[in-house]
Amino acid sequence: MELPSMELYYPRHHHRLLHQEPIPKTHDRSVRIVPGTVTVQRCCTQRIRRLGLLKTRSFLLEQTGGKMVVELVGAFNELTERMGMLSSSGSQLLFKALKLSIPLLHALPLTPDGRSSLSRALSTSLLLADLQMDAEVISAGILRPVVEAGAISILDVRNQIGTGTAHLLHESLRVLKVPSKVDVLDDGSAAALRKFCLTYYDMRAVILDLVLRLDMMRHLGYLPRYQQQSISLEVMKIHAPLAHAVGTNWLSLELEDLSFQYLFPHSYLYVDSWLKSHESGSKPLVDVYKEQLLQSLRVDPLLAGMVVDVSVDGRYKSRFSTMKKLLKDGRKPEQVHDVLGLRVILEPRSGKDMAEVGESACYRTREVVRSLWKEMPHRTKDYIARPKTNGYRSLHMAVDVSDCGKSRPLMEIQIRTKEMDMLADAGTASHSLYKSGLTDPEEAKRLKAIMMAAAEFAALRLQDIPSTNHEGIETEQSQSDRVFRLLDKNGDGRINIEELMEVMEELGAPGEDAREMMQLLDANSDGSLSSDEFDFFQRQVEFMRNFEDKDELYKTALNEKLQIANSSSLIQVSGEDLSSRLGN
Repeated sequence: MELPSMELYYPRHHHRLLHQEPIPKTHDRSVRIVPGTVTVQRCCTQRIRRLGLLKTRSFLLEQTGGKMVVELVGAFNELTERMGMLSSSGSQLLFKALKLSIPLLHALPLTPDGRSSLSRALSTSLLLADLQMDAEVISAGILRPVVEAGAISILDVRNQIGTGTAHLLHESLRVLKVPSKVDVLDDGSAAALRKFCLTYYDMRAVILDLVLRLDMMRHLGYLPRYQQQSISLEVMKIHAPLAHAVGTNWLSLELEDLSFQYLFPHSYLYVDSWLKSHESGSKPLVDVYKEQLLQSLRVDPLLAGMVVDVSVDGRYKSRFSTMKKLLKDGRKPEQVHDVLGLRVILEPRSGKDMAEVGESACYRTREVVRSLWKEMPHRTKDYIARPKTNGYRSLHMAVDVSDCGKSRPLMEIQIRTKEMDMLADAGTASHSLYKSGLTDPEEAKRLKAIMMAAAEFAALRLQDIPSTNHEGIETEQSQSDRVFRLLDKNGDGRINIEELMEVMEELGAPGEDAREMMQLLDANSDGSLSSDEFDFFQRQVEFMRNFEDKDELYKTALNEKLQIANSSSLIQVSGEDLSSRLGN
């Protein structure tokens, strides 16, 4: 792991600062620069600029207003980057929600698992962004802990943020109470509750609740064992199948595995150890095979003439799914074939015969796979030549990846075009609903239509005026300017002191913090911030957040390597001492 480069963010790289006078204004302008002194002067200038940068960072970490703005800008940028395409109305909604929630979250006590309320809210919102949820859902996710704590009412959210976000908060709180509708949670009652959620609640509120459940399951270690098991049983019976029903398969798999780990810890350990026994070296096998296949596909000249892009996704079979196949299906370990899985997605070159070219590319990819590993013909299925009744098209094959005398389970490989992949995802919705407790296929189709209509209505409500960008795609520059445009309320291309003070006050910080921040960031001392000056500030925010993320990463890695618990006598740093050193 590498430390983030500090060199990247030195002020000398900021072109606005290069136009400043080489000697600060407080110096005597009568001093003449003579030959031979330029090097000394340049060193002094760089030292002054570095001191200015350190002072800026100190302000951002110590002053209330600075910290609030750093958190606002950092959270907004990370969320919008993960969300991808976002209209200006969606940006404004998300920005308002963050401004409202950050100071309120700061005032809340630590969560029962020891995290700050802000950290938990941002963790949830990032999961929602990864699921490509809209700005209303993410805003509801950020505000949910504030509403639950009674720091703000749903009526306040409706008045300050919008009706859509308030509605989702109300719906998600109703979904939260669904498990309490039954006294005994057996298979029948669980299926009825899942159907009830899919029928009567906004699907986006259901997904919000599922993400909150996942966040809870990831931090369940602080509870007594009986509570861990009670919550895990509820998640296994209701929420994991529900996540599969609404199409969030990876969320469903993680919920299953986490529940499995708490319900049957010894069984989980056996399955986990068996799966890891197939590893060789420090790198996961699935990553090794993924890189090997991707490299072979990219250098193949025949395939290069057919496609403009190729990607390979890899996955391990979930622990819970492996356990079911070993126990419920009665299979022997060597009969569990799809422990490892790769999916190849091809994007064929455009043209009249694009679909035909895509099919040829799939078959060519199969030939490349055969050149790398031994195919098991009895496991090969050609759903391109013979599509399934629901229109599903793909090539499925299994290969033997055993090497050097070491036996390994077969690896499953799926090959399809980008269009086939999109149709496969859409086509599985009714099947997923059927598997998750709905026994009537027509009912499943009806619920799928409701889900699609809700999503389309949300998109329509957040729809923007057509962009001047004819492609309808935001450029990288426009994405980086999102926060600047939101703060520049009068649209003059600069952030003045009044606009900066306004956002500080909305975050609950004193106005004087805004003046100090303006002085530190205003490189040319004109009393306002240009987009370039604000972009430099955003780089510093990203730099500081990068260090925080790296610190967590290093802590985890060191714990694994050194097997040191937080309470170990080898490393004893009190929380108060650490907080004082970090300026919190």
